[in-house]
Amino acid sequence: MTTLRERLLAGRTIALGGRGPSGALRDRLAALGAAVSELELSSALDDEQAVELVRARGRLDALVHDARGAFAGGGQPALTAALEETWRATAAVANGALIAAATGKVVLIAPPPDAGPHSGAARAALENLARTLSIEWSRYGITTTAILPGAGTGEDAVDDLVAFLLSPAGDYYSGCRFELA
Repeated sequence: MTTLRERLLAGRTIALGGRGPSGALRDRLAALGAAVSELELSSALDDEQAVELVRARGRLDALVHDARGAFAGGGQPALTAALEETWRATAAVANGALIAAATGKVVLIAPPPDAGPHSGAARAALENLARTLSIEWSRYGITTTAILPGAGTGEDAVDDLVAFLLSPAGDYYSGCRFELA
């Protein structure tokens, strides 16, 4: 685990979306001073209701969406589910909090390359989403990045990179892909 400055994320409010391994990440971000909560958007909610749910949460500085859990063992249905879930959470957070605040960050975490059939497509799609949104949402001060863990990437490496990207030093990155070994 990398040593990051104590209280690095103090005052930041971060939502964790997706069904990936968020327990360690939540603890890591909280230890750095962030207020962290899970973002659970029921599939029963339509897009407008999802935006209202995010808006009701109050101030939000960032979304970290982990697509690994929805992708699970891969395949076409898993690819579709992971991408739809990622887009839904990202759009709800942007429209419910970040655009109005004219600032914010979105960090997308892709499945590793050995996660099953279509993992390459999932990784490419999340990278493309980060690149496209970095241009579309730059006028709102929203940065987007994608983390592509390697087959042997430890969770600590992912968590440290997420913390770095959410920190003030991460303000300089948007539309970037961070591929970990």
